[in-house]
Amino acid sequence: MRKRTRSEEVIRRDRRVFMTTTREAASFVVDHGEGEFAYDIDGNKVLDFTSFISVYNFGVNSSKAVRNAIKAQVDKMMHAAFMDYYSELPVSFAELLIRQFPNGFGKVFLSNSGTEANEDAIKIARYNTRKHYLISFYGAFHGRSLGSLSLTASRNVQRAYLGPFSEVIHAPYPNPYRCAFGTDNEEECGREHVEYIREHILKREAAAGEIAAIFMEPIQGEGGYIVPPKSFVRGIRELADENNIVLVSDEVQAGYMRTGKFLALDNFGVRADIYTMAKSIGAGLPMAATIANNRLSSMPQGKHSGTFGGNLAAVAGAYEQLKHVTRNSHKIEREVKEKGRLAMKRLLEMRDSYEIVGDARGIGLMLAIELVRDKGSKEPAPELRDRVVKRALDNGLLLLGCGDSSIRVIPPLTISRGSLERGLDILDAAIKDGR
Repeated sequence: MRKRTRSEEVIRRDRRVFMTTTREAASFVVDHGEGEFAYDIDGNKVLDFTSFISVYNFGVNSSKAVRNAIKAQVDKMMHAAFMDYYSELPVSFAELLIRQFPNGFGKVFLSNSGTEANEDAIKIARYNTRKHYLISFYGAFHGRSLGSLSLTASRNVQRAYLGPFSEVIHAPYPNPYRCAFGTDNEEECGREHVEYIREHILKREAAAGEIAAIFMEPIQGEGGYIVPPKSFVRGIRELADENNIVLVSDEVQAGYMRTGKFLALDNFGVRADIYTMAKSIGAGLPMAATIANNRLSSMPQGKHSGTFGGNLAAVAGAYEQLKHVTRNSHKIEREVKEKGRLAMKRLLEMRDSYEIVGDARGIGLMLAIELVRDKGSKEPAPELRDRVVKRALDNGLLLLGCGDSSIRVIPPLTISRGSLERGLDILDAAIKDGR
């Protein structure tokens, strides 16, 4: 990249006035963006392989149609206190959104972020079952507010000195690259993890009659882009059915066509009882949705509400984008799968070429590679990962880490094949130079 004089000054000013967040090794001070490119305030152009944390699934800064819909709504009314007064736009959006879900759904609650969507799901599950324990998984990330943080078990820094937490029991999540039960058979690994819940958690920690819900990411996001075996996902559905436990699918990062399907859980042939969505659903503005099946959608007036849920400016953009997705879903799915195959082929070549690339995994355009000290030990290499991310930025590619030492490959779904190849070339070179 060229000089970053203004960027460096902004970073210095930022550190003086803002509390610490989650910024990692690569410091990028964004100015504007379009399509698959973003520009910093020094005029440097970078190719985006982050979708700005899976928010811009359909292009950086969303489409012109989405922006125009937001602008038109801003001139009419931005905030209409939708939780206290009625408005047609959120109703139209919810009607279209529900049509993307299986029969029997249901009702929608609108909020502002993924952590809120999961807080809403906790309340819905507990109220309707009258049970209080929750099951989540090691490596999970469901948010940072205290209820959703109780579910989160991605990094101890996220939880340290913030307890006590809600009544959540964590179980191991199957990682075929490092199966906790020592098997190399992916499907057997999945079955072993389900059996662990059945034989250890339900018999030793909490009776099934006390467990309200199991919260699961169909693909773990912050935990490292871990794709579970189908046997695990299907086994969890069976376990929930057997014990009258609500299954919640956190689609905040994996959903909204990122894997080629509107719902990532559909890749496993399983349905949840509650789905949570955020990030890309808002098309760039803060928005989230919790969608429950009909048997769980009964909540008395006053039980739950909010100030900004159903914000009209946010809904206007979300509705415009959702109309585009529903009109073009088959084309989008086909293109995501084609680009995903192209990208995975390259990532597997990197895995086979470099001793420090231990694994390549993902579905559609929700992909990652994991960097390790060497293939034999599989020891995570976070410092090496950070160097690769920084070197890639210096060469014009914006990346984000995840897990202990993985790198996400989540470009906008609209990325051209040429740009996808170019980004993978930069990633390959950054790994080669960073060994």
